[in-house]
Amino acid sequence: MTSAGYWVELFQSERRLGGGFFLTRRYVVTALHCLSGLTSPDGRLDVVLTDGSKLAGYVCRSDKEADLALITIAAAYEVRLPIPRAGIAHRGDDWHSPYRPDATEPALGGKVDDGTADYPCEGGAVIKALQLAVDQHTGDYSGYSGGPVVTGVPDKHEPALVGVLLEQVPDREATGRAANVLFAATIGEVLRRFDQFHVEHLIDVLDPEGSAKRDELTDAAAADSSFDRVREWAERGLLDASQVAELNFMIAKSALERHLRGDGK
Repeated sequence: MTSAGYWVELFQSERRLGGGFFLTRRYVVTALHCLSGLTSPDGRLDVVLTDGSKLAGYVCRSDKEADLALITIAAAYEVRLPIPRAGIAHRGDDWHSPYRPDATEPALGGKVDDGTADYPCEGGAVIKALQLAVDQHTGDYSGYSGGPVVTGVPDKHEPALVGVLLEQVPDREATGRAANVLFAATIGEVLRRFDQFHVEHLIDVLDPEGSAKRDELTDAAAADSSFDRVREWAERGLLDASQVAELNFMIAKSALERHLRGDGK
């Protein structure tokens, strides 16, 4: 549909809610607190790309304890974007976030202090998170929440999508002041939190009217050797998390189509 960047802005009518990014071409990830101003009862919102294109989406899942939300793009839209591979951050890696809440704001970047921190969110969950030192001392980074965290030096190395920005650490020496340390949920944590990336839920998405017998269809999909092949490739490090989710969706779709046709082709 467009060659715009994979990070987005979320709006309800003309009111900006926050930022997010495509994890696959069907799902946008954001911080749940970015959607606190959403008043639509059905979770409908506009997903605005960097080139100004506007897509219809809706909040399909939220995890209050981990401050994460998942937005699905309406079926009428076909998204074709170059999405970075998912990866894992390590201490000392350079990181940056291409998303900015406004053109006048700086792009954030710095060093990864910890790539596997156990972080207690305000919502109550303890998640796997990145602890990030920020080079840009802006004081308040709240507008950046929901944006992607990417490792690799821009224009020099292939980027790896490693997290979603969530919270800022308060400065212990000055009440009311914030430090230049941020926490971001890892991509692995996102995939664990949402069953949209599990086979059984993909069947529900593909067959919302229940036209096929769910148990038979789930068994047929699970029996497909392609899932085993994808799992094997992932374990060998040949596929990243977002590629696994995309391939599993395609395999589940193929299984549904074969089942509805009543053949094994």
